[in-house]
Amino acid sequence: MGAHAGETENKRAREATRVLNEIMQAPDRRIPGNLLRDAHAVAVIPDVIKAGLVLGGRHGNGLLAVKGADGSWSNPAFVSITGGSIGFQAGVQSTDVVLVFRSQRGVDSIVHGKFTLGADASVAAGPVGRNAQASTDAQLKAEILSYSRARGLFAGVALDGSVLSINHDADQAVYGEGVTPRRILEGGVGTVPEVVVDFRDRLEEYTAQQEPER
Repeated sequence: MGAHAGETENKRAREATRVLNEIMQAPDRRIPGNLLRDAHAVAVIPDVIKAGLVLGGRHGNGLLAVKGADGSWSNPAFVSITGGSIGFQAGVQSTDVVLVFRSQRGVDSIVHGKFTLGADASVAAGPVGRNAQASTDAQLKAEILSYSRARGLFAGVALDGSVLSINHDADQAVYGEGVTPRRILEGGVGTVPEVVVDFRDRLEEYTAQQEPER
């Protein structure tokens, strides 16, 4: 029998796809197409919720897909992000986060379990718009470019100190008991829920789009 995702995982996949669609359909504020084409992986984590009144903190769950050697995107694994309240707009309770992985090292780190942004992999706020030619030196050197959207505004965001980890419970709810992140990301799973396939398909679509000359 194929894996049957629970409603929680279905909802998470739908929300991640919605965030990706809304961000990529705004030409002047989207992730530059050349960054998607060169990316090794992309994570979309909708509704990262602020928690804690004194120290502050963030927690959210989303999807991560990796790009294969042939340029196609994998089925996504489920991931979680936790971390301090850094780089977020004051007073915002919920923020969508997108991470664009620019090196294989960052991808390998997450496959092995979890890592800390800025410590185990360099991270910088990512550029937005039609191209990334005006990137800063920090952005050019970063292994991961990070973005957030709050109150409808999408922009690069500093996420140093946040921990990204594989959500094994969600993976197994979707793909079956005993399934490893590497197996998911390398195409070793059978039946995949439609809502999860839709996320992968949208990534394929936006990566293939050619941006108009300006």
